[in-house]
Amino acid sequence: MTVADLRIAVLVPCYNEEAAVATVIADFRKALPNAAIYVYDNNSKDRTVEVAEKAGAEVRRETHQGKGHVVRRMFADIDADVYVLVDGDATYDAPSAPKMIEKLLAEHLDMVVGLRVDQSVAAYRPGHRTGNWMLTTFLASVFGEAFKDILSGYRVFSRRFVKSFPVLSDGFEIETELSVHALELALPVAEISTPYYARPEGSFSKLNTWRDGFRILGTILRLYRSEKPLRFFTAIGVFLMLVSIGLAIPIVITYLEQGVVPRLPTAVLSTGLMVVAMLAVSSGLVLDTVTRGRREIKLLAYLSQPPVGKR
Repeated sequence: MTVADLRIAVLVPCYNEEAAVATVIADFRKALPNAAIYVYDNNSKDRTVEVAEKAGAEVRRETHQGKGHVVRRMFADIDADVYVLVDGDATYDAPSAPKMIEKLLAEHLDMVVGLRVDQSVAAYRPGHRTGNWMLTTFLASVFGEAFKDILSGYRVFSRRFVKSFPVLSDGFEIETELSVHALELALPVAEISTPYYARPEGSFSKLNTWRDGFRILGTILRLYRSEKPLRFFTAIGVFLMLVSIGLAIPIVITYLEQGVVPRLPTAVLSTGLMVVAMLAVSSGLVLDTVTRGRREIKLLAYLSQPPVGKR
């Protein structure tokens, strides 16, 4: 099956992108002439909707604020064989889309990520570059290394990925959740280098380096807790055990030498910390079993969908 035989949906989440959205629509219509282009407006206060409609895209609305809400609605509403998710700011390279789709088909993948290669200094701010590197490194250490750019907003998905992915994020941390979902289920994925351009004049980024960086880091920690509970709670338990033992050693030595316990509050604290540590480890064991069941359900939902090209 070739790219021309597929039902391709280009999904463009937008918030105040009147300066760029027409360019995005025109570029992707040229790159993927047979694709259906959907623009989902997220409470824009400018002329985004009017411009997108005039450019020929099908425009829909999502009133819950946040990119995660928009992606959840897109994935639920649209039925296609292949999905191209791209931001509406004209920073991503539309001619790379056919190559990404061809790689998805040729290697039977479920997600291809556009690895951003900036074409100008203004395209990729140093703070964003550093934050992306830190978060990507942290994600690799927790879930395994598969991506060099976990925050890329340019991705191609198979239908089975989209229809089995439970979107839980609200905002820009959606890219992190997409990456973790693929790593968690060991899905076949790949990256392709794509040019990354500066925003056109009149278009402004909605990202805040520190605020969104901390939100994404919080998402990774939350996903680590829910997807790797045994490791998470065992680490807490071991830490508390070490603190408990450190507090107890002087008390035990004094008791062995003098036969008294002079610091009773410290002894009680040490005992309490050890009890909490054991509870943390026990919680990790129980939640690990629950997580395994959840992972099996998600994998079954994934397997219930046909691979690309089969309906």
